Amino acid sequence: MKTSVIITTYNRPDMLLKVLEGLEYQTRSADEVIVADDGSGAQTKEIVHRFMQSFMYPLYHVWQEDRGFRAARIRNKAINKSDGQYIILLDGDCIPGKHFIKDHLSLAKKGFFFQGKRILINRRLSQAFTYEDGNSFSKMVKYIFSRNVSNGHHVIRWPGFPAYSSTRLGGIRSCNMGFFREDIFAVNGFNQNFIGWGREDSELAVRLYKYGIKRREHPFMAVCYHLWHKEHERKRLTINDVLLRKAIESNEYYCADGLSQK
Repeated sequence: MKTSVIITTYNRPDMLLKVLEGLEYQTRSADEVIVADDGSGAQTKEIVHRFMQSFMYPLYHVWQEDRGFRAARIRNKAINKSDGQYIILLDGDCIPGKHFIKDHLSLAKKGFFFQGKRILINRRLSQAFTYEDGNSFSKMVKYIFSRNVSNGHHVIRWPGFPAYSSTRLGGIRSCNMGFFREDIFAVNGFNQNFIGWGREDSELAVRLYKYGIKRREHPFMAVCYHLWHKEHERKRLTINDVLLRKAIESNEYYCADGLSQK
């Protein structure tokens, strides 16, 4: 199944480099990678173009002008650029484990989107942390006991543990999420009325649920390593909460301002 990985980023070329390195060392490669750039400067473009020369699969850079936090819009732009039957979202500060894509695809199931898990790397460790650390079980155990990471139980890879499903909103995070192309287009993607940090991924989940898609997850597969960063400004969170509430109260699953508004 052709798979597209979309990485959302904004002016953190140092972290993006680590994420792209992690995608180079996968047990199952992506068929294409698209960097969804929410208005970064020249350094990010240089990093992407450097990797374009060495990647074993197509790498694209989709950019929009910096007009504040517009993750919903740039993700839609990247989804429209993509060609995969299955799409995996990953943030530019989340390093994938080496089985990340393989696990996503093994857990992909019709009628579901997949919500992945993350291990949180603390401020002290984040600068030095790379994909090599994430792929070393002994190092990760050491980091857990030294309290340099949170959610450390996800470090155990246990394919035999059963996946489970729900329609809950808690823990929805588009920094590690997978869905079938036909499903994201059926609901018209992310709602581009969301500007500023927060709730655009939860609102998408609400509409997917209304469309008839459930959430699938697994605590020990398809894990990424979330590097520490300062929290985003939350000036529009109250407005975004209103948009989320409207989606919950509505019977509609298709948003007016989404993938079809290019």
